[in-house]
Amino acid sequence: MIAAGLKPPPITTTRELCRRVREALTATRRHLSQDEIEASIRRTFQALRIAVNDEFSALETFLRHLPACLKPGGRVAILTFHSGEDRRVKQAFQSGRRDGVYSAIADNVGRASAEEVRANPRASSAKLRWAVRAP
Repeated sequence: MIAAGLKPPPITTTRELCRRVREALTATRRHLSQDEIEASIRRTFQALRIAVNDEFSALETFLRHLPACLKPGGRVAILTFHSGEDRRVKQAFQSGRRDGVYSAIADNVGRASAEEVRANPRASSAKLRWAVRAP
């Protein structure tokens, strides 16, 4: 615990970041289970990776230029792994369909089957969306 008014030392290791996130969560939300705390730690690392790699900006640029890369009738399928990515892809495809850029888009998202998730637990968060370039 850091005394009031004192600046905490910098975080220099992943273990230190985990410890600080765990400490902050247990100090403010004593009812959280160990699984919920571990999920929050994973989300913290994910958020840092997204920010450091500027992933949303790269995805937005890709989605903006994508129609010009497809021939008329060309198809694209995109796998997303978290809601921030999926929301951007879904909105870009919907907007493209409204604007006549895409003639068809996935109305329902594709998800991994239970069997696939058992074989590859990371597939549980994957969503597949597709679009077809208008003629």
